[in-house]
Amino acid sequence: MLHKLENHVDDKEFRKEFQEIKLANKTRLAKYIHETTGVTVNPKALFDIQVKRIHEYKRQQLNIFGVIHRYLAIKEMSAEERKKLAPRVSIFGGKAAPGYWMAKTVIHLICEVGRVVNNDKDVGDLLKVIFLEDYNVSKAEIITPASDISEHISTAGTEASGTSNMKFVLNGGLIIGTCDGANIEITREIGENNIFLFGNLAEDVDELRHSHVYGKYELEPSLAKVFDAIKQNTFGDAGAFAALVNGIVDHGDYYLVSDDFVSYCKTHDLIDEAYKDQEQWLTKCIQSVARMGFFSSDRCIDEYAEMIWNVEPLPPKA
Repeated sequence: MLHKLENHVDDKEFRKEFQEIKLANKTRLAKYIHETTGVTVNPKALFDIQVKRIHEYKRQQLNIFGVIHRYLAIKEMSAEERKKLAPRVSIFGGKAAPGYWMAKTVIHLICEVGRVVNNDKDVGDLLKVIFLEDYNVSKAEIITPASDISEHISTAGTEASGTSNMKFVLNGGLIIGTCDGANIEITREIGENNIFLFGNLAEDVDELRHSHVYGKYELEPSLAKVFDAIKQNTFGDAGAFAALVNGIVDHGDYYLVSDDFVSYCKTHDLIDEAYKDQEQWLTKCIQSVARMGFFSSDRCIDEYAEMIWNVEPLPPKA
């Protein structure tokens, strides 16, 4: 039944209503952000969302380093160049395990980057950075339908499956992700033109890790520039983030942040360009929603029953 939606992809009234629903959801989230953080965000900006458990393998650190890279680029732009840039709101949410100090350090960096960026008059509405506290299911009901892009950027080979990417696409948002977990299955269903994939493949990860430890490890220059900004206390006391930086620079970069950084940033540039063409973006979103029927729990349970549990369905009792 969901697939039948694709018949309406060129229907002007349907497209208009779809777009209005997305904007209403973004406006609702913008209102919630203002109420809880005091920061005003533009609902017409691109909402870039990563909400999930904070963990090094899920690479929220890659995301926030990418945000810093964007911020530094904006600061170097002329007024004319800034006019061409797609405004963006980077939204993070999720909880760290009580004893997971590195995850808490990532949250601290996100909050400090937000404090600086959101108060920089040079940047204005071109970039906002939000950390939503106490992420839970009730908040997900507000956040998920408001996404334009959601981030599913675990190091390839580390995400067994993951289902939040399914929820985001089903709610009319697109994905930036690695070739990992359910991203691969989603790509197969919705088409490569409707997802933004980047980074190294799972089969290359072990070799890259080995080269980091036993070969010559060179930090990606654009990431080095991000680290220089952190070390210069741009986002508060650099000492607070030393372990996060040193884990990449001096201790093997186990989650391949440096290896994937250029690909990640270039893919975000592609997203910026794609978002400027709102009609084509809308087509991608509608097609993606319509092609997500495969991920129905009914289909999944039927498959488990047949292939794993070896049980037959019974007719319902009268």
